[in-house]
Amino acid sequence: MERKREKLLTRMADCIKEVADCVNSPNPSLEVHRLVHYCRIGSTFVGYLGLPFKFAQMEFLSKVNDLDKGARPDDTLETLIDREIQQNLAKKHYSSSRSLIRVKRSIVMLTVMFEQMLTKGGNSIVGAVSKSYEKSFAAYHGWATRTAVFASLPALPTRAKLMKKLHENEVSMTAKMKSFVDSSAVIVNYIDSLFHSRELGQQLLELI
Repeated sequence: MERKREKLLTRMADCIKEVADCVNSPNPSLEVHRLVHYCRIGSTFVGYLGLPFKFAQMEFLSKVNDLDKGARPDDTLETLIDREIQQNLAKKHYSSSRSLIRVKRSIVMLTVMFEQMLTKGGNSIVGAVSKSYEKSFAAYHGWATRTAVFASLPALPTRAKLMKKLHENEVSMTAKMKSFVDSSAVIVNYIDSLFHSRELGQQLLELI
């Protein structure tokens, strides 16, 4: 019997919706392990952008693992941030709070990419990926890294090739990207609100 093909974009959209449902409620709360689970799926998608973006996939997964290692089994994002602030650890370079912020930027990158793909059309995704990088990571990277990223853009797969890799068609891919964008906005806003409501929050959000 032929094994059913895994649809990564479908998994991403469904999983991030479950995460968003945790915070889209009167008493929002999000366990670290739930976010980590989604992000490990999302990091796989970054690898689908081709060999030049393997470094981005590895970086994304590294920050997810750092976040996971620094969390207690029952930690929510809120308890994790508060504990590190109270212990004067939050501003340390490898703190879980800063890993969370870097993970959030990866979610923003994927969100902007899908938004651009939904609105711009065409078979090239170069513009979508370029804009997503500018909106998420460019401000925190040095000249050499930015130059390397932009130089790698021509090696990106076309929209048609990416769709084939994902085992989607135009209708299903569009629907899943829209679902992802809606859910990710809830999560990004929630994470930002956790930091903005704390004294050190804005400083943390501005760190590399």
